Amino acid sequence: MKAKHFMFVLCAGLFVLSATAQQIDTSVVTRADAAADKGEGWVFYSYFTGESYGVEKTLTGMAVIQPGYEIHPPHVHADEEYLVITQGEGEWSVKGETFKASTGDMLYASPWDEHGVKNTGDEPLIFVVFKWHSKNNPVPPEPESTQSH
Repeated sequence: MKAKHFMFVLCAGLFVLSATAQQIDTSVVTRADAAADKGEGWVFYSYFTGESYGVEKTLTGMAVIQPGYEIHPPHVHADEEYLVITQGEGEWSVKGETFKASTGDMLYASPWDEHGVKNTGDEPLIFVVFKWHSKNNPVPPEPESTQSH
């Protein structure tokens, strides 16, 4: 699946899920029960998606990226996001700058700030992601500077 197509499908799917999903309840989702989306050199496991007590829409998951790959190139979106590398090494891309990414690093991306991660190491890079849009908080308008992405 091409990177831009994956991002469209992921974002569109999250929007549909948030509109139709029941509220997330306290529970555990095992990796075996998580929905798996596979692409060339990566797999993404979705754990909790939809609406929760304070969140209008959320996406939580874990990615396993093989050496030399990325799920998608650096991108922007209206949601806030945290990303934690739990294994491996790679390269962060944040607002057009690139620098080393290592196990234990955490990224926070504000709405519409460009960000991404690529595996440039010799072993799988694994990250956990928490992406959401809070209830009663209007979606920030997309700045003109990001509309070409």
